[in-house]
Amino acid sequence: MQTLKRTLNDHIAQELEAITGLASVNANVITSSKREFGDYQANGVMALAKQLGRNPRELGAELIARLESGKLPLVERYELAGPGFINIHLSSEALSQRANEILASPELLIASTDTPLTIVVDYSSPNLAKEMHVGHLRGTIIGDCISRVLERQGHRVIRQNHVGDWGTQFGMLITFMRESDASKDVALADLETFYRAAKEKFDSDPEFATRSREAVVKLQGGDEETLNAWRSFIDTSLTHCQAVYDKLNVTLTLGDLKPESFYNPELHSVVERLESAGLLSESEGARCVFLDEFKGKDDKPLPVIIQKSDGGYLYATTDLAAIDYRSHALNADRSLYVVDARQSLHFQQVFAVAAAAGFSSPSISLEHISYGTMMGSDGKPFKTRSGDTVKLVELLDEAVTRAFALVTEKNPGLDEDERHEIATAVGIASVKYSDLSKNRTSDYVFDWSTMLSFEGNTAPYLMYAYARIKSLLAKQIDAELQGRLLLNPTAFNEPEEKLLLVKALQLAETIEAVGQDCFPNTLSNYLYELAGVFMRFYEACPIQGAAPEIRSHRLALCLLAAEALKQGLELLGINTLERM
Repeated sequence: MQTLKRTLNDHIAQELEAITGLASVNANVITSSKREFGDYQANGVMALAKQLGRNPRELGAELIARLESGKLPLVERYELAGPGFINIHLSSEALSQRANEILASPELLIASTDTPLTIVVDYSSPNLAKEMHVGHLRGTIIGDCISRVLERQGHRVIRQNHVGDWGTQFGMLITFMRESDASKDVALADLETFYRAAKEKFDSDPEFATRSREAVVKLQGGDEETLNAWRSFIDTSLTHCQAVYDKLNVTLTLGDLKPESFYNPELHSVVERLESAGLLSESEGARCVFLDEFKGKDDKPLPVIIQKSDGGYLYATTDLAAIDYRSHALNADRSLYVVDARQSLHFQQVFAVAAAAGFSSPSISLEHISYGTMMGSDGKPFKTRSGDTVKLVELLDEAVTRAFALVTEKNPGLDEDERHEIATAVGIASVKYSDLSKNRTSDYVFDWSTMLSFEGNTAPYLMYAYARIKSLLAKQIDAELQGRLLLNPTAFNEPEEKLLLVKALQLAETIEAVGQDCFPNTLSNYLYELAGVFMRFYEACPIQGAAPEIRSHRLALCLLAAEALKQGLELLGINTLERM
């Protein structure tokens, strides 16, 4: 089942191509901004008229004449407006038929793609030398939302958790453990404290730093004793990570791990291939690639360092091996890197080197899905009052604690176990939604009071809207109506009914946009708008006491809205509740 927008866009584009004789015409169908402009608008006529040197209103009139003669069942009527806009009013009958099919099979609410792709999504990717902190939140939940959306569209999604497990920090930890008084068990019990102590020594003791780097070379060279110590740190860190993933309700598992160490056997080959391609140069003892399109402020080419003077490899080396693996072993059509915006230059350079050296296949799309920083109220990256990095698990625990106090205040009569269950769902959802509702490329300020509010564009508001609809349906659907709710195209008496119907059906095109552009806030904003449209419908269209055919029709609209809210929230990684 095609989305409303795609159905309209394809049909109108086809008619414009017939009129103009041009190929690949853009009808530019968009959702109308105001009710009086119809349900959708086609805005492509003006640009096309300018290209052809024609009067846009004349071209618009000719288009409407063709559209009216070859009537699309989805459309009730077209209107020519302004300098050439085409207002599109949809047919209640066609919309009702589409909605009734969805009510019978809710999976039809989101359209499956006609062209399923293999898509790698590289996300979360914590540094396994220490516990996950708040800086890992955005990459983890944005990547998870994108993965869920693409999978729901029918694409083959391969999650890749490219964890950092193979760098200088491990040489530092291994060396510190060997040379300190702490036993291995003590070190692993509090990895964060142990890491801080090791880092302090690394920064203050040049000889220790040298020994740490030597340990990295031994690790990369396969020294068994060093590998055993390394495995201890990895196993402990992975336990911490999986606990956070489970608490966050993200879909990453140990089976999705593709750590830096996975690519270690290929790094020597990466260097050889770059050498054979004539791309390697030596600079201050290091082996680098210089590309003309990347220059610094002094107009000198910027290096992509492939191998350090001591023989160690860098992130770029591993990333090139990963691109090769994803291109040629996984045969990916798209490879998405959900990584901090501060790494933009790194990925631009690595993608360019990969293309120049043949690590990336000509058909793969390499995409950096960048995101900004979570800030504190002081406008700086979010930290504790003492200036320490906040552990992610501690942030989530605090969210649940705050949500429990809120639930207890609002509904003290609930059983304590149920209040804990609701608080866990609301607390985790609030942290996730607060992030996912922001444009991912922007920094945003973390604010407890805003994210836990039951008003505004928040998780509690949307979860409550869903629970309210489910409560309404439970009270109103009697045995006679059970399983028989249908929309009646002759029962649309109020404009709010059709507005809700169209809005619920627009989930499909919203998901299509998120799958293409990877902005989860598009979905968040849609859900907030849907909840608002439902509230206006509920106030304007009484259900209790309405005539039987009207009551059934409006309950069907409620059921469709609930389904759209539920499916949309699930794609954000948020569990819904039927009582709050």
